[in-house]
Amino acid sequence: MSYPENDTHVTRKAIVPQGAAFFAIETTKPARHFAFHLLPDFTLLAFSAALDPLRIANQLAQRPLYRWTVTSQDGGPVVSSCAMSVNVDQSLGGFPRETDLVVCGGTVRTGTGSKDLLSLLRQHARFGGRVGGICTGAIALAQAGLLEGRRATLHWENQPAFREKFPEVEVTGNTFEVDGGIFTCGGGVGATDMMLEMIEADYGRPFADVVADMCLYSQRRAERSPQRASISNALDSRNPLLVRAIKVMQTNIETPISMDELADAAGCSRRQMERLFVKYLRKTPYRFFRDLRLDHGRSLLRETDLSVTEIAMASGFASPMVFIKTFRGRFGHSPGQYRRAG
Repeated sequence: MSYPENDTHVTRKAIVPQGAAFFAIETTKPARHFAFHLLPDFTLLAFSAALDPLRIANQLAQRPLYRWTVTSQDGGPVVSSCAMSVNVDQSLGGFPRETDLVVCGGTVRTGTGSKDLLSLLRQHARFGGRVGGICTGAIALAQAGLLEGRRATLHWENQPAFREKFPEVEVTGNTFEVDGGIFTCGGGVGATDMMLEMIEADYGRPFADVVADMCLYSQRRAERSPQRASISNALDSRNPLLVRAIKVMQTNIETPISMDELADAAGCSRRQMERLFVKYLRKTPYRFFRDLRLDHGRSLLRETDLSVTEIAMASGFASPMVFIKTFRGRFGHSPGQYRRAG
C-alpha cells in the first residue's frame, strides 16, 4: 500500500506494506520526511539500517508515519562500498524545513561533500531544518561548518583523521549523537539505534520497542553507548592493570610516555606490566604501544592530506625517518607507497 504526497519536493510515495503485526497509532501529525543523500561508496549496511526501521514503523501502524526520498548528486544510481548500485529518486535539491536531510557516507576518499551539498546543508540548517550524518557523513557536515562546538560522531576507524581536520568538533566514541537539530552516527547497525531513538521520540517507547522486535534487534543501545566493545572484551581479559595501561596508551598517542611512566599510571611495576602484556597479548608493552601509534599514522595517511612529517609527529615518532623505517618494518612498504596505493 502507498499513499500519495502533495509535497512537490518529494517524488517518493509513503510506503505502507501489509503485515500481520499491528500497533495502533493515533496521531494527527503529518508524516515525517527524511531525505537520504548517498555519497559515492556509501556503506549499504548503514543506509539500510537507517531506512528499514521507518518502513517497519509504517507497516506496524498501517499508516504513513514516515516517508523518504533518496538523492544523489546528479540523480543517477550510486555505487556503494560493496559495489552494489542503488537507484535514487532524484538529484540533489532543496527540501522543506520539516525534512530531515541525512548524508550517507562511506569510504573517506569519496566521502567529502560537493559544493552544492555543503551549500544545501548550510541553507537547510539556517532555516531550522534538521541535518544528519551516517558513517562518514559527519565529514560533510563538518565541512559545511555545522559541527563547530558540537558533539558528533562517525565510525571509530575514521575518527583520528577527523580530529586532526576538525579540532573544533567534540568527537565522541558513542554509537550516535544528537546535538540540537544535528544528529550523527557511527554507521553500521548503529544507524538502527539512532532511528529507533527518533521513533521513540515521535511515538513513544512501546512502539519503538516493537519496531526493534520486528528488526530482530533485542538489545537497543542508547545515545551514549560506545561504538566499540570494551577493552576487556576485546582482549578477552578483565585484568584491571592491563586495561588501565592500554587506556593510558590510547590517550597518549601523540605524546608517548616511557614504559616506567606507563607502569606508574597503571598502578604496577614495569616488570609486572611486561609479564601481563606478554601473557595476554603476546607482545611487549613497548611493541604494543608502537603498533597503536603506527595504526594511527596509517589512518592519517589514508584519510588526510597531512605530510609524512606531520603524521610522524601526530603519531608520536621522534622524526619522519624513524616513522618511515618503523612503518616499513611492520607493513612491508613505506608510508608514501601506502598512500599512493590507496
